[in-house]
Parts: sequence; structure tokens; C-alpha cells
Amino acid sequence: MPIIDIHIHLSDIDSFHRTARELSGVDYSAAGLKAEFDRSDVVLGIGMGVQEKTAGAFPDSLASNPMGLDLAESVPPFLMECVGINPVRLDSPEKKKELDRIEKRLASSDVAGIKLYAGYYHYYVTDKTYGPIYELAKHYDVPVVIHTGDTYSMNGLLKYSHPLTVDELAYQQRGVRFMICHLGDPWVMDAAEVVSKNPNVYADLSGLIVGDQLKFDRFENEPLFMDHFRRALVYADNYEKMLFGTDWPLAPIGVYINFVRQLIPEKFHEEVFYHNAFRVFPRIGQRLEQLTN
Repeated sequence: MPIIDIHIHLSDIDSFHRTARELSGVDYSAAGLKAEFDRSDVVLGIGMGVQEKTAGAFPDSLASNPMGLDLAESVPPFLMECVGINPVRLDSPEKKKELDRIEKRLASSDVAGIKLYAGYYHYYVTDKTYGPIYELAKHYDVPVVIHTGDTYSMNGLLKYSHPLTVDELAYQQRGVRFMICHLGDPWVMDAAEVVSKNPNVYADLSGLIVGDQLKFDRFENEPLFMDHFRRALVYADNYEKMLFGTDWPLAPIGVYINFVRQLIPEKFHEEVFYHNAFRVFPRIGQRLEQLTN
């Protein structure tokens, strides 16, 4: 079964390098990612653009817009990119230049969407700073992908990353598709309600475990842990709005695929692992066509 991984990273971020070395044991490079994709029949990935000017500074207020996948010289053909947004720079006198650079990048066929790092940056997703970003998303027909839930940094503030904040945003911006990352974990029931209620909101299942095979074995054999997610998925009853992602390099690709297979009823596997990505990211069809020709 072909798979689309709609949430990976390929940016030169200090915490990602450390996680790859010390926790997940993956080869955090474009070649390492391609090898894992090939072993698991992953035909395309979407990288979440993020950058830091100083090692360990993420979320870096100095990062320029748009943030990209700077661990590679250019976006590899087996990837597309969600351009990352630094709202601090949008609040500066350089706002127009920042927006011009974002818009220019959105015109590229490499770009599948826009990524907001709610919680990492201390802005609510309904903040007026993001208004022009939503207008660009609507104009270019690309989704806005939003980090929700726990932050992979002690410098994040959870009040900004709670999935309930996306409910108000989805109401205000009905013409834009939004994707809640990580099913809002640990607030997975809240995220399930936001997805179920709002026709323009989807969720990905990435980043629910960080670590290697041994870590996954331990948690997969803990019923309370697995039921934490299953309860939300059953409550939402919208498998056509759930998308597969890994949050690589936080976990090996193949290991994460097996984990999600246990959460999703088999009859919905093709939707979650492949077809649903086209509902949210319409540009991926053209990229896959290019890869097969």
C-alpha cells in the first residue's frame, strides 16, 4: 500500500539532531529519510519548514520568513514543503518584505501548505498578525497546518497550542482548510470535537510517541496509552479527516507506521495513510505525477 507521510522535518534544528542521535536512532539526513521511505513504501512526504539562527534557539524569533527545510540544499523530489511562519517578524517594520517573501515561495510547486508553530511562538492562531497569512492560504488554495498540544521545547506556552483555539479560527476563516497536528495530544478529545464540528478542520496523527522500537513496544503494550487515542478517534468518527504523519526524526518511519496501523481500523487504512492527504493538500497530485513520469 503506498503511503504519504504528511508531517516530517528536514531542518537544521539542534533538538532534532539530538533526538535522532539519542532517542530515535535514525539517520537524520535527506539520504536517511529517503532510505526509510523506500523501505516502507512511502511515496511522498511533506516537510514542516522551521529554522533557527542559533543552535538550540528554536523557537527562534530571529528566523526569517518563510522558514524552510535547510538541512538540504533544496527540497528533494520526494518531498514537498509547508513553509514555516515566524510571527515575530510579521510584527516588525519588515512585515511587508516578510509577506512578499512568503507569497513568492507559495507560488512554487514545491510548496504544499503553510505551517504555524502555535505554542512555540506566543501568539494565538486568531491573532491579527496571522490575518495576511490566512488570506494568502485562501488565494493559493493551500492548507494551514497548526502545531497543537505539547511543545517539544520548555520555552513553549501551552495556552497558545490548545486545539480549542482552532475552533474559533475555523469559524472565522471558513474559506481556509486547517490541519491540527498531533491530534492535539494530550487534549485529543478536544481536538476530535474541533475536527468533528468544523468542516474545514482535519488532524494528523504524527508525533504521538518519540523514540525507537523499544519505546514503541513499551507504549503499544500499555492499554491505557493506546485507548487514550482510540477513544478520540472513535468519538470523532471521521476517519476521512485523519491523516498519517510521523514527525520524523522523532521516530523511525516503519515503526511509526506499525503503531498507527494499530490505532486505525483496517478498513480505513488506505484513507488515512494515502487518500486523505489529497483532500487537504491538493498540490500533491501534481508532484506525484511528476515522480511517476
